[in-house]
Amino acid sequence: MDPVTHGIAGALIGKAFFANRNSSASRPSQLMHSVSTARVAILAVALGAVFPDVDIFVDAFSRDPLAIAHYHRGFTHSFVGLPIFAVVLAALTRVFFSWYAKHSGREEWTPPSFTFLFAIYATGIASHIILDGFTSFGTRMLNPFSKDRVAWDFLFIIDFILTALLLVPQLAAWVHHRREIAEKRALSIWVFLTISTLVVWVLVRKAGFPFHLLPVIVASGIFAAVLFLPICQGVGARISRARWCQVGFFLSCAYIVACGVAHHAAMSRVRAFASQQHISVETVGAMPLPISFLHWDGLILTPNGVYQSQFCLRDSFAPTFHFFANSPQNRYTQEAVRLEPVRTFLWFARFPVVHFSAVGGRNLVEYRDLRFFSGASRQPMPFTFGVLFDSEGKILNYGWVGAQLVVSEERQSANTK
Repeated sequence: MDPVTHGIAGALIGKAFFANRNSSASRPSQLMHSVSTARVAILAVALGAVFPDVDIFVDAFSRDPLAIAHYHRGFTHSFVGLPIFAVVLAALTRVFFSWYAKHSGREEWTPPSFTFLFAIYATGIASHIILDGFTSFGTRMLNPFSKDRVAWDFLFIIDFILTALLLVPQLAAWVHHRREIAEKRALSIWVFLTISTLVVWVLVRKAGFPFHLLPVIVASGIFAAVLFLPICQGVGARISRARWCQVGFFLSCAYIVACGVAHHAAMSRVRAFASQQHISVETVGAMPLPISFLHWDGLILTPNGVYQSQFCLRDSFAPTFHFFANSPQNRYTQEAVRLEPVRTFLWFARFPVVHFSAVGGRNLVEYRDLRFFSGASRQPMPFTFGVLFDSEGKILNYGWVGAQLVVSEERQSANTK
């Protein structure tokens, strides 16, 4: 899951369950302390929700070409590490706000108890781990005791519908907090959300996953209903921020459940094809595709290659699968598989295909993980690892396939004619 969605989810959880202000406060100082505590709680849950992704800095500074497989979604994304990081973050928060309250003279910023902060950070980190587990990339929830990745395959790595369900209730709460300017706020937020949805539509189409403009219009209508209808008779103003965010939380949970039901239906179609064709199956999977939870990428791993199909659950007909065969073994594929980076990639990959090509005295062995489907884009498939040899079998280069390693099939065909 992308860090932005993690942060939005953390803020929603904080507002829904940890930031209830003390309405019984009798003195202004007590009320100010209650407000400050609520703000610290929201900030802490949001920080906890994005904290596990600090491991991306290891990727950035490491020379390991497979750092993203080695380090990302490891110990910081583990339930084993969760209590350690929650303790550290809670302690640092206590120290910082105690120092700030003392030196600024603002005693209302005295931090909440250590136990309360620990619970907040633990909740935020747990939300991150669980959301990442719902994606196809997966996460090592029991690292370092287990290297296995948990991947339930319910959500695409960037799920705009889930992000909207987490964000819109928070914006609606802000819109209706002040009744006298609710209409002005509603208009500005509606314009912002509609434009954002149009931007998503453009980006998704460019990424090779086109969809009709109708869902954009429907989404804009839903945004308008949520933002404008509660203004009538001041209904929105009577709904607390916590209540708005609790509704958003439970709607998000319901959406994930719906994705789980859709995943089960998609898996049933993939298994049915494998059974009908009497395929020797090693692994089957159904990976979510943008932008609707009705679109899936069906995969079947066999000893000789991978069957793949993109289909929509709305279609009544059986999906059509294409077979991606492994290239026959040769001296280059046999040498490549001995490399530690290649063994690491094969540990990381769930639906790997080996492809060999030769052009102008150079020989390229590619390992593609078909769970990372690139849509209709002509760019190299994401997470393709390549090893480049010269004609003598000497390794010239290896790493993620990009312009410096790509050998196109068109050039290969031209060379053989």
